[in-house]
Amino acid sequence: MIYLIRHGKDDEFYVGGHSDISLTEEGKEEIERIARFIKENLSIEKIYTSDVKRAEETAEIINKYLRLEIIKDAQLRELDKGILTGRKKDSLTELEKINLNTKDVNEKIIGGESMQDLYNRMKSLYQENYFLDKDNSIIVTHRGVINMLYFILNNDKLSMNKTKYNVTHGSIHALDIKAQKIKRLK
Repeated sequence: MIYLIRHGKDDEFYVGGHSDISLTEEGKEEIERIARFIKENLSIEKIYTSDVKRAEETAEIINKYLRLEIIKDAQLRELDKGILTGRKKDSLTELEKINLNTKDVNEKIIGGESMQDLYNRMKSLYQENYFLDKDNSIIVTHRGVINMLYFILNNDKLSMNKTKYNVTHGSIHALDIKAQKIKRLK
């Protein structure tokens, strides 16, 4: 079993994507609780993480309890939000806000990716057996990445619905590669 974990809560006043936004104190506390749950209930051999700051910080908090190797991987990054990355949401122009909140899976964020691009990136990883050798591992990543795996494994039509699979901050999702199933664990 592979356990996908969405990073802890970060500052929602900024555009995420590949930004260097840190976890909030609330986010750190929520990951401390998750880390204790993991230590007491799961058998973990490795930790993989997106190389985006909030994911790295999440992996480091978990690793205080597990003391394992952490492997950083840029392939696990969130949707690239291009020129909007890391900007304060209230500083965006009206056109930038419209672009950021697009309902079209094929519309690219200015200088970044579309939701379809993220889906294709995750589907390629999945089809190239990226997850095959990661049994008994934690993968710390982002809502978009986890959502794409739900879309792929459930053979659902891609949409912009970010809440469909209940991928909240600090949530744990069990990915069974052999059975080709994914479900929320905690």
